[in-house]
Amino acid sequence: MRKVLCVEPVIFIYMFASSLTSPLVQQFILGEYNSTFISDSNASYCEQNKSSPAYIKQKEVQEKASVFNMQLDLTGAVPSLIVAFVIVANGDRQGRKRSLVLPSMGALIADICLTVISYFSLSLSILFAVAFITGLFGSMATFLGGGFAFIADMCHDEKQKTTRIAVVDLIFGVVSGLAGLLSGYFLRGIGFTWTFVTASLLHVINIIYIIFFLEDTVGVSEFQHQPPVSCKELLRETFSGVYMLFKTAPYKKRILIIVLLFTFMTYLFTMVGGSSLFTLYELDEPLCWNEVYIGYGAAAFTSVSLTSFLGVYLFSKCLKDIYIVFIGIFSYIGGMVMAAFAKTTLLMFLVRVPSLLCFMPIPVLRSMLSKVVLTGEQGAVFACIACLEVVTGTISLSVFNILYAATVAWFSGFSFLLSAGLCLIPLAVLCWLLCTSWNGEDLALLVPEEVSSIESVDS
Repeated sequence: MRKVLCVEPVIFIYMFASSLTSPLVQQFILGEYNSTFISDSNASYCEQNKSSPAYIKQKEVQEKASVFNMQLDLTGAVPSLIVAFVIVANGDRQGRKRSLVLPSMGALIADICLTVISYFSLSLSILFAVAFITGLFGSMATFLGGGFAFIADMCHDEKQKTTRIAVVDLIFGVVSGLAGLLSGYFLRGIGFTWTFVTASLLHVINIIYIIFFLEDTVGVSEFQHQPPVSCKELLRETFSGVYMLFKTAPYKKRILIIVLLFTFMTYLFTMVGGSSLFTLYELDEPLCWNEVYIGYGAAAFTSVSLTSFLGVYLFSKCLKDIYIVFIGIFSYIGGMVMAAFAKTTLLMFLVRVPSLLCFMPIPVLRSMLSKVVLTGEQGAVFACIACLEVVTGTISLSVFNILYAATVAWFSGFSFLLSAGLCLIPLAVLCWLLCTSWNGEDLALLVPEEVSSIESVDS
């Protein structure tokens, strides 16, 4: 059977299925905590009278749901961190498909469990076991690391690499927005249970495509003829690969990798933490959105993904990568400040306008990191990125959920203002890069020199 080098359908299906169920899980948790959570086309049953007992209960539900989501994220973070580090880094030698198929299998198991929980109205505590098992299969971090390494393997031109990685991020945004829009209609039309069943079927299709139709970018034939190594040796090879990435690299390259990883981590921390609170913020008063409006809000980010991709595509022709990151961070700051004071539905939708370019820093920073390292080090660097995404995302979700629970009673927009303020950290790091000799041109100069030296040694 002829196989294809087309990973985009895999990313599309996985992200659609995951984004379809993600907002529903939050609403399912809220529904279980609050028996008055009723879906209706004309009202969201959100109490706005602050002296009413229902209003006090509503705030308690918001706090409990926020803390529960934080605990759920922490449960799956630790195993997914280890799995992502091992599987993605070993992709340089043993292929990228494992990084794609294992998270898909974990997501399938999770959706099946969610189907059973919603159908039989089981205890929410079972979700902790589901999150832990999903983490053992690598979760989103392994999938992202493997997917981006797969794309990097197919790109031989540096500008093409930036564009291709931006295309993948565009797929993430468009698909998640589309799935978020449809999630409200799925919930209203077929309910929680059959929506989870639909997501399960999508993951089954994805697994079949990966195993039988997707060709790997890394040749594994030479490893198939070697005797199997022990887990201890496998871990040693994995960690030594990442260790050597920093140990043997020239000083300037090592500093660039560390600085870029730190910038990526700090911006991801602020963006993930701030944007994760939108659903809770929109369900609370004075907005009081129902599930359809929640879907509209999620779909609005589709335009943000599209404009961010167009921004990367156009700006990359005339600006250095570092300036594109600057523009994206300022775009995010504008959106968060506006969201903190959004008290009407129209204004909340208009929050997406200043945020139109806020996704640009993520693919550009990934591309900058990929350009710094050699072809055989792509898996190692994307393993570092994937692990940082897990650690940063988990800590960010925990911090911002706790912060939102503590501040929702007196100022629910405080977390958005903090998120905007924390963007000063990556901005300061980028300013330092501009003020030193390590500018964006070094990224294009380091790798070719190393590649040519290696090729001369091999010959």
